Amino acid sequence: MPAYKQLKPTRTGFGEGLVKAGKKHKHLIALGADITSSVSMDGFAKNYPERFFSIGIAEQNIAGVAAGMALSGKLPVFSTYAVFSAMRDLDQIRISICYNNVHVIIGGAHAGISVGPDGATHQALEDIAVMRVLPNMQVLSPCDATQASLLTQIAMELDGPVYIRFGREAVPDFTDTNQEIEFGKAQILRSGTDIALFSTGHMTWEALVAAEILESKYDIHAEVVNFHTIKPIDKDTIIKSAKKCKFVLTAEAHQVTGGFGSAISEVLSQEYPTKMYILGVNDSFGESGQPEELMAKYGLTAENIVKNALKLLKL
Repeated sequence: MPAYKQLKPTRTGFGEGLVKAGKKHKHLIALGADITSSVSMDGFAKNYPERFFSIGIAEQNIAGVAAGMALSGKLPVFSTYAVFSAMRDLDQIRISICYNNVHVIIGGAHAGISVGPDGATHQALEDIAVMRVLPNMQVLSPCDATQASLLTQIAMELDGPVYIRFGREAVPDFTDTNQEIEFGKAQILRSGTDIALFSTGHMTWEALVAAEILESKYDIHAEVVNFHTIKPIDKDTIIKSAKKCKFVLTAEAHQVTGGFGSAISEVLSQEYPTKMYILGVNDSFGESGQPEELMAKYGLTAENIVKNALKLLKL
């Protein structure tokens, strides 16, 4: 198994990045939705109480307030569960934030099925599709807590709206604090020639584990590419890896339709048609259960990546 530093929720990385950004950007304002600690905004609220405002359980109102603050010269950040921040206030995000192309950072917490026992109503499996279709919206999906912190800080330097997707449960924190990370540029974490494993979010760890299994058991050398930026997508790396490996498997904790895998297929279908498989949730809501049990049930595991990679390679 690949090495990792510790188990740590990506939401914690978001919170840590927000605190660091607050020190640098004096005009940064954080807006909470009555679940401040749950989405790790409590650190910012403690360090900069004069710049934190709790709007309450009023997600649509938060989006409107954030847009107004951005138009007034502030740098607003708001976060709540992704099912609310990406979908309940979709109209306000589309018209007030994206149409005006204002710099608002939106935190999509508890994304995927990592919410576990909270069940289908709180498991965001459609947020990538919803956010990436909006004009001007930029979509970030860090693979671990360290990367979530770095991407949160990078988001402050961008222009226009930014959506950052992260989870609740502790997952392997395996990337270097000093890693070279560039907005819009995918990371090749493991070089290979037989099949390219394109992943995003928590599924990047599963892809790394799968790559080790494929090599140790089947002498298959998989290339693992982490896409922390889903929009804009890194077309050059997609095409380069596809040409080298000939086969592509994508992995995401999200619906297969319209998500990360769809973004990859859009590029390949037009630029370099490639045999591929999209691994994700197949047209289904989640359910209540322990996160690891749900990951197994919906096939979001290294073992299922290996299984489908072998099918793709017809082995």
